[in-house]
Amino acid sequence: MLDAMSIITLLVGLVAGSTVMFLIIVLTGAGAGKKAEKLLNEAKKEADKHKRDSLLELKEESFKLKQETEKEIKEKKAEIAQSEERLLQREQSLDKREEMLQNRDNMLEQKDNNLSALQKQVQEKESKMDDLLKEEMEKLETIAKFSKEKAHDMILQRVESSMEVEIAEFIREKEAEAKLEVDTKAKNLLVNSMEKYSNDVTSIQTVSTINLPSDDMKGRLIGREGRNIRTIEAVTGVDLIIDDTPEAIVVSSFDPFRREIAKQTIETLIKDGRIHPTRIEEIYDKTCKDMNARVTEIGKEAVYNLGLSKMDPELVNLIGKLNFRTSYGQNALQHSIEVANLCGIMAGELGENVLLAKRAGLLHDIGKAIDFEVEGSHVDIGVDIAKKYHEDSIVINAIASHHGDTEQTSVISCLVQIADTMSAARPGARNDSMENYIKRLEQLENIGNSFAGVEKSYAMQAGREIRVLVKPDEVDDLKSFKIAREIKEKIEGEMQYPGTIKITVIRETRAQEEAK
Repeated sequence: MLDAMSIITLLVGLVAGSTVMFLIIVLTGAGAGKKAEKLLNEAKKEADKHKRDSLLELKEESFKLKQETEKEIKEKKAEIAQSEERLLQREQSLDKREEMLQNRDNMLEQKDNNLSALQKQVQEKESKMDDLLKEEMEKLETIAKFSKEKAHDMILQRVESSMEVEIAEFIREKEAEAKLEVDTKAKNLLVNSMEKYSNDVTSIQTVSTINLPSDDMKGRLIGREGRNIRTIEAVTGVDLIIDDTPEAIVVSSFDPFRREIAKQTIETLIKDGRIHPTRIEEIYDKTCKDMNARVTEIGKEAVYNLGLSKMDPELVNLIGKLNFRTSYGQNALQHSIEVANLCGIMAGELGENVLLAKRAGLLHDIGKAIDFEVEGSHVDIGVDIAKKYHEDSIVINAIASHHGDTEQTSVISCLVQIADTMSAARPGARNDSMENYIKRLEQLENIGNSFAGVEKSYAMQAGREIRVLVKPDEVDDLKSFKIAREIKEKIEGEMQYPGTIKITVIRETRAQEEAK
């Protein structure tokens, strides 16, 4: 800062001097001596004034700079003093911490030494104890004349025998609990399935009623000398009942398919109005062709309503034919649809394939569609049909095993058998009156009670099972099997019933003691 002020002062002096010299030269050249001298003096005074002012300003700036510099130096010294004080405090703190750590290390080392000494003492005492125990065991073996190994084996044998009894009791308890739980869950499953599925069941009759526009149509259906009615009966294979019932006639036949064709033929003749033998045969032939298409549509509707995947058209046609087949008065197609729905519900509860269960339920009685045309049971025919149309092996097994003829290989096969029993065996599903139903159960129990050694018999599961309780002091295990076979033969010889009946002979032995 001092160098800059000196330079400024020097420059001011130079400028002032130059100005004075310039004025002297100018004034001298003009011949104005006095005036030049006056101006020179004034210039000198002005230059001296500027010099004094510059020096004064320079001194003031120098003084201010000195004060600021001294202030900065004091602040820096104060900061340095504070830093030195902090460093000193930190150094003292570190020294204390180092001292504490050193003391801790010394304490740990001392404790480690003490622990090592204690461990050594414990090892010495354990060694002494082992020696004492060994010596004591040798003395005991000498006194008892019984080695340690033999005593060990004897204890193990006793424990093993005790544990075998406890394990057997535990297994029996768990088996009983498992059976009870399985029975409860099975009952809940069946009840839930029946609650979720509700279906109207109408017993199939052997007659169909046709409404007439007027009673005059009866005469036209009979024809001259009865030729029309004879032709209808001869062509369709049904009995046509024309009586005093107003504006109605009855078609009677045990074959629903034949009866339906006859009904459709007669209704078409009534609408057409031309009723004579030739026309009857024409309408009958046309109805037979239309009926086959209708059968296929019925099968398609059943498959669609159940939500099943694509089936072979011939198999769909066979499903439709079930609508015109009956089993103990129960419509075969409605029964199959009911079984399919029940199987689907139960499969859903058990986490099985619902669609596959429905498919197996729908096809389980497919053999009944043609069992009157082909030799063999409907089960064998159904298996052949399922194999022909490349059905799933689970479906084939369900068809083969739903009457217990073949071993079941899947859960779905069991569900089909259960659903089939539920649909067929409940009162009213098939054409048994309640009176006949009760008489059949009474007859079943009477057959069981008729054998010597039988205490009581109970008809169960709507007549599908009979449970026979025998007297254990009169009937042994071998004789129980003999009684079961004799009851089976007597039921087969004396009773008529749908499906199968399970015979269960129960022989219970009880051992009782009284603790006092």
